[in-house]
Amino acid sequence: MISVKDSPYYKDVLKEFNYNHGDVFVFDGFVISENNYGITYTWDDHGKKVVDDIVNFFGKTGNNLVYISNRINSYAVKPNDWLKFFSHSYSIRGYGVVSRTRGGVMNTMIENLFFNKKIQRFNSLDAAINWARNKEITEDGD
Repeated sequence: MISVKDSPYYKDVLKEFNYNHGDVFVFDGFVISENNYGITYTWDDHGKKVVDDIVNFFGKTGNNLVYISNRINSYAVKPNDWLKFFSHSYSIRGYGVVSRTRGGVMNTMIENLFFNKKIQRFNSLDAAINWARNKEITEDGD
């Protein structure tokens, strides 16, 4: 799998946020995150800061954004923390996960129990970005 930094899409990045836990790339209409190997991603330790930075960058809630998790590294997500995201009145237009591992598919299935829309799975960054840029994403994520 390819990192955004090594892709032809890197030239389109509007803002790059670098954290101890990974990087977040902001594009026109979507955001891509790449977390470091071995972390356990939580709302309190990671998500809240990322969301605040994105909201501050756009100057609005960001609810018209698509979020893509480019899982180039193996890490864990605390899936029930999606409830904290939504309890703060945040929302996103769609959520995509790029992963080629069996564990990545299982993690996405568990996350989907707590996420209020359908999570789209992709085998490549190209497919996920194409979906985010071109697909009319409906309320249920299809």
